Amino acid sequence: MLANKTDKRILKENLQKETFNRRTISFYKYFDIENPQEFRDMLFRKWTELNCFGRIYVAREGINAQMSVPEHHLNAFLKNLYSIPALDQLPIKYAIEDDGKSFYKLTIKVRPKIVADGLEHGTYDLSRVGRHLTALEFHEALDEPGTIVVDMRNHYESEIGHFKNAYCPDVDTFREEIQLVVDKFKDEKDKKFLLYCTGGIRCEKASAFLINEGFNDVSQLYGGIIEYAQQIKQLGIESKFYGKNFVFDERLGESVDGQIISRCHQCGKPADTHTNCANNDCHLLFIQCAECREKFAGCCSDECKTIFYLPEDERIKLRAQHASKYAESKIFKSRLRPKLSV
Repeated sequence: MLANKTDKRILKENLQKETFNRRTISFYKYFDIENPQEFRDMLFRKWTELNCFGRIYVAREGINAQMSVPEHHLNAFLKNLYSIPALDQLPIKYAIEDDGKSFYKLTIKVRPKIVADGLEHGTYDLSRVGRHLTALEFHEALDEPGTIVVDMRNHYESEIGHFKNAYCPDVDTFREEIQLVVDKFKDEKDKKFLLYCTGGIRCEKASAFLINEGFNDVSQLYGGIIEYAQQIKQLGIESKFYGKNFVFDERLGESVDGQIISRCHQCGKPADTHTNCANNDCHLLFIQCAECREKFAGCCSDECKTIFYLPEDERIKLRAQHASKYAESKIFKSRLRPKLSV
């Protein structure tokens, strides 16, 4: 299989040594791909030639991509992308905050779906989706009486940033959220619903599913939070999105309005920086302030900090000797559900 198997430490070092700028972009499209593996390999060959990095999912239903492209290759990349008939003139979203260090290698995976929804084929019709609203239209619709605004992202995303008056489901996955939203608002199907997510891809499926379930007035933010932040800034309008937009790359977030609306999971101070516990046997995703990061060495607890500082051979022995014990301990929390003292 075509893949970059270089050690990630070397790849990250090489990224830091680059003397050129990169642009972080994202795009998606639902369309039929007859042979996803063949399509994937074609993309990998061409985009490797252009020194592109990123995380891309390909499935029979389409493509979902977050990428880092060298600025001097951006035009060539777009030319190659648009040479694919189904992707010609596909809208590209550019990162709100971009230091060019979002990805350190190119990963393209073939998946059953580009957005895991847990639904059987035919449960919804992607040709019948909610009305696409521009950033300004969505901005104005947020204050309309009786409107229900729904954040179609996971709890750890909405915790650090969300729209004014939004309902933010307390869920870990998109598949949980779809059904939760339907169940919660089953008696309010005649109301006006505004959906939003990071870049728009989840809202396509969510709006199609809601319409299939009998919701009559469903709209979605076209281009998602990323496009909203860009357009509102250009228009000079005060943002109704508060806080930081969570992103699925090395940055883990980009500020939209400069506000910090969340708190450190360890000490309770205002903070909005996500990190994964430095103890790889835990790898919990949680919010950590700079002071706690130094105090706990990037770990989520004293227990993990102790393990983190052990020599690798001792960690391996510990893992093997006490696998069942640790599996039941607080060291192995849900990766997305911090239960830390504040």
